[in-house]
Amino acid sequence: MTTRNPSRIRRLAEELDEIDPSILASPTEPVALLEELDYALRPAVHERRVPSYGAFVEPTTPLAAWVEAAGFEVSRRRVEDLRDATVRRFADGIVSWVVRDGEGVNDLVVFDRSVGSERDLTILAAATGGAIVQRHPTGRIRAVGTFGVLRRDDIDWHLEPPVERWLDLDRCHADSLPGTLLTRFVRFAVHDVGARRIGALFVISPRGRLLSSAERRYGKPPEFNIDRPADLAPLYHILGQLDGAAVFDESGTLQELGVRLVPSVDAESNVDRYRGTRHTSALRYSYDDPAATLIVVSEDGPVSVLRAGVRLGQSA
Repeated sequence: MTTRNPSRIRRLAEELDEIDPSILASPTEPVALLEELDYALRPAVHERRVPSYGAFVEPTTPLAAWVEAAGFEVSRRRVEDLRDATVRRFADGIVSWVVRDGEGVNDLVVFDRSVGSERDLTILAAATGGAIVQRHPTGRIRAVGTFGVLRRDDIDWHLEPPVERWLDLDRCHADSLPGTLLTRFVRFAVHDVGARRIGALFVISPRGRLLSSAERRYGKPPEFNIDRPADLAPLYHILGQLDGAAVFDESGTLQELGVRLVPSVDAESNVDRYRGTRHTSALRYSYDDPAATLIVVSEDGPVSVLRAGVRLGQSA
């Protein structure tokens, strides 16, 4: 397969290298990732309709490993007699995807359900051992791999690095909050909530306990759990409609919604303001309640993890 436009590919490579050299360091053939990103930026348009698109780039594990690791049923479809340009037209980046290596497109795979969310893509990138490029039906362009999640918003790129790169999970460990559960919370915050530009605040505490100063404004919510994939969509849906904190217990089960966190006078005196109102109230509340771990999601994307009045980490 020949490069789509050598000059354009070269400029894209320079642009991504300036963002983070790790983006093009992981694939065996960086040109494959560049070509798929270039196509996602400029897909074939038919009757003024700009289609969505998706590609798996240089997967290193067999198809059976994708199913086992990601929990999705996936099947191959015959495309040997078709040109790359034709196969690409079948790939919607939600259910159907092309698979390619350094030479070009060599497969088409179809999943049994939508796998188009950012969280799905991070799971699949890890399962396949390669990179993923997607042009979502909304027009958002993403690349996912060992480098993290690269998003294109309008004319700018933004790299969301892997959680492990900005959050020291050993340091964050607490008896009431295992590192594995914290990782799931953070990935939900980054890839489901932050990726949708939803501002939110999570409080994770033993038995979902709150200080008496906290103001509860709603009744007992359904017991959605962060470990149940089916529960995540209603969770981020409701978070986009309410102010205040969502409170979870140490099992990851939702206990309260829309809680107003009220810091003590001592916290207001000893903890400086940090970013906006949501971050400041969360940091001060964590000072008052050191057994709780708080996760703050900004409307513009970054995620912060707080405990005992200390910032444990913040994403890009």
